[in-house]
Amino acid sequence: MPEHGSKPDISFAGRFTASAIAACFAEVCTIPLDTAKVRLQLQKNVAADAVPKYRGLLGTAATIAREEGAAALWKGIVPGLHRQCIYGGLRIGLYEPVRTVKSFYVGKDHVGDVPLTKKIAAGFTTGAIAISIANPTDLVKVRLQAEGKLAPGAPRRYAGAMDAYAKIVRQEGFAALWTGIGPNVARNAIINAAELASYDQVKQTILKLPGFKDDVVTHLLSGLGAGFFAVCVGSPVDVVKSRMMGDSAYTSTIDCFVKTLKNDGPLAFYKGFLPNFARLGSWNVIMFLTLEQVQKLFVRKPGS
Repeated sequence: MPEHGSKPDISFAGRFTASAIAACFAEVCTIPLDTAKVRLQLQKNVAADAVPKYRGLLGTAATIAREEGAAALWKGIVPGLHRQCIYGGLRIGLYEPVRTVKSFYVGKDHVGDVPLTKKIAAGFTTGAIAISIANPTDLVKVRLQAEGKLAPGAPRRYAGAMDAYAKIVRQEGFAALWTGIGPNVARNAIINAAELASYDQVKQTILKLPGFKDDVVTHLLSGLGAGFFAVCVGSPVDVVKSRMMGDSAYTSTIDCFVKTLKNDGPLAFYKGFLPNFARLGSWNVIMFLTLEQVQKLFVRKPGS
């Protein structure tokens, strides 16, 4: 998604498909880190003389693998792929100029680099639209990831992704699929704006430096920058979103925020920061590296 030179001519369907493929590939590669992050975020504070069950990224992953088997690190992969097909495809497919919301902010006849504020506005808008549609997939993913080791003979809450969708609708109502929609929209709109705008901006800046060109090194550095900025600004709403989706004790976004602040303190909003950065940083690197290559397959030839 370069800001310099001519942009590749790709249809919305092409961008959507390329984005969905790249997002799904990144999801498969990094979901163990996401599972560890969710467990850390859902873990409540323990007494001063007690040892928390999950400690650090590697420790959490090791505990999950030891107690539940290595496959448990990929809990939620099915709804995770559902999410990336919808959310990943829409948020990036809608971001590009001319055909998308981004052109609404700058105008289709805009020439030159798009201002950072416009990139942020576009990313915020497309992220909010995409996750509003994909929220049920996020809900099911978090609930599957949140379930730890069960007592012998205890039945699992859900047999799988499709069973989870069905049980939530049957037991809680269709509207329950949009549980946590408030913090989820806030989280994904903010993170999407941070990811896409910072990727664009970092890449734009790097390409102005002597010796750099639009290649894998530039894509890697830009992806890392996107992941870092996304975690810095999105971690608090990410924690609230995970807690609301994983625990039905919260009645609203404000209730979850207040109870978390009161019971666990302000640092609780940055629980799992390092695994979150490890997850989002690696996710963005893999996703953008893959996207830059896959979308070449969808470039329309002149006259086609």
